[in-house]
Amino acid sequence: MNETLSDETPSGATLKGKTLFITGATRGVGLAIALRAARDGANVVVAARSVEHNPKLPGTIFTAAAEIEEAGGVALPLRVDLRDEAQVRAALAETAKRFGGVDIVVNNAAAMALADTRHIDMARFDMMHQVNVRGAFMVSKFALPFLERAPNPHILMIAPPLDLREKFFAAHTAFSMSKFGMSMMALGLAGELRSKAVAVNTLWPRTLISTSGVPHLPEGQDNLRASRKPQIMADAAHLILTQEAQSYTARFLVDELLLAEHGETDFAQYAIDEDVPPAVGFLTTARAPRPIIPLPVEEPV
Repeated sequence: MNETLSDETPSGATLKGKTLFITGATRGVGLAIALRAARDGANVVVAARSVEHNPKLPGTIFTAAAEIEEAGGVALPLRVDLRDEAQVRAALAETAKRFGGVDIVVNNAAAMALADTRHIDMARFDMMHQVNVRGAFMVSKFALPFLERAPNPHILMIAPPLDLREKFFAAHTAFSMSKFGMSMMALGLAGELRSKAVAVNTLWPRTLISTSGVPHLPEGQDNLRASRKPQIMADAAHLILTQEAQSYTARFLVDELLLAEHGETDFAQYAIDEDVPPAVGFLTTARAPRPIIPLPVEEPV
């Protein structure tokens, strides 16, 4: 990472001593964001459902916590089902009890089923909206009493720029509804919390990101080779979360574009395969992705 990026961060490019509550931080983007914060010496809550090893979805709250500790952070693994209000409330209360408050919420956990309306079933529909929309709303809502007391509080939604054109919905209306629901939530919360100086922003990848779901997409392994490492999202998130909350809010940010604005030029460092151009990701492409066979319902991470 270029030093220019860190030098231009107004509040100092460190999350040392900050407490981050990250949903779905057992793997992928969530874990990458957690490890980037841990390298600063942050406290990181791993709020997710995975407590036992699953060969199809590697990583548990305990393995993630171990990696966070090894990276230099302080970890608190908490089993949380984002569909359960009592568990969300309890997890935030436990976080505040352990660390004295909550500085940052990262709503990263997501359920995904890429299918058109004809092929989506209501179990998949319900899962996506319960986790992606209702879950993110609950975490944000119940974190507010803690965030409002924090010195530089942030809510970050892993959600796309708020672009409501047809092409971003047609191939998988149900999934798009849930992710753009998070984007609309960010816009509303940013305005609602502006007077409280709580920043609310979204971050989305410009390209495919190498996660457990990529091999299941059309072209499978080809998509994996054309993906970027989750670290690009982590570096972009770190930049956002170290900004002054009072002024840096209501922004719909894309990882590569944000980093480029702050001096980053070496995007090859994030490539899975430097010989393969990165593929443009979902909800950022110039054309709607092709409908695909729906994946089996998976529990949210």
